[in-house]
Amino acid sequence: MSPRPPSAKPTEAELAILKVLWELGEATVREVHQALYGDDSGYTTALKMLQVMHGKGLVRRDENQRAHVYSASVSKSATQKRVMTDLVQRLFDGSNAQLVMRALGGEQPPSSEELAQIRQLLDRLEGSDHA
Repeated sequence: MSPRPPSAKPTEAELAILKVLWELGEATVREVHQALYGDDSGYTTALKMLQVMHGKGLVRRDENQRAHVYSASVSKSATQKRVMTDLVQRLFDGSNAQLVMRALGGEQPPSSEELAQIRQLLDRLEGSDHA
């Protein structure tokens, strides 16, 4: 049976695994486990998590080799968008402005490079409003 298309947003543990897969491209359970924990304990936890994620459609599994190889079936940008949309709705009453003001007014101020990127985005967004 093939996995269903991803619908739920990933849990914190699933996000940690997805980050490994986005970085490596593809990995065996052992490689994911080593990247996350670095030791031999908890291998079965990583295996179970990848099996659940496969069932949810968050990862693909290549079963052609002795050790199954997993890869993310969701992109990092699509996942970021899904998580951020949920966060804005649940925590900021749907207000993107509240989210941005909270993020920029945090303990760690944005760097000059980040501010430049934010200005470029704002200019692009303003330009699309007037087009």
